[in-house]
Amino acid sequence: MSGRLFLAQRVTAAILAFVVAGHLAMIILAERAGLSAGAILARTHHNIWLLAFYAVFVTAAAIHAPIGLRNVLIEWAHWRGRSLDVAMSAFALALLALGLAAAYAVYAA
Repeated sequence: MSGRLFLAQRVTAAILAFVVAGHLAMIILAERAGLSAGAILARTHHNIWLLAFYAVFVTAAAIHAPIGLRNVLIEWAHWRGRSLDVAMSAFALALLALGLAAAYAVYAA
């Protein structure tokens, strides 16, 4: 793995540690408050801070996951070269696009 990919995965892991903890805290608080899905969506509607939070979450995950999957595929499937890099780039873009679309859908709901 190149130094840049190594650093990118470590930096995104640090970011994910915080956003996953925040996400889990929100889930626990909503569950303890007995909020329904509709009540949660009403609270998230047009909340720019939650949109920004989940945009950071999605972006970090879209960078972190393909790097890890790339390393697994190199080790287990012995897949190397440009085709692997292209496939992981496409996977990263798909994760980013789908995740940001989901975050925006919750924001705009």
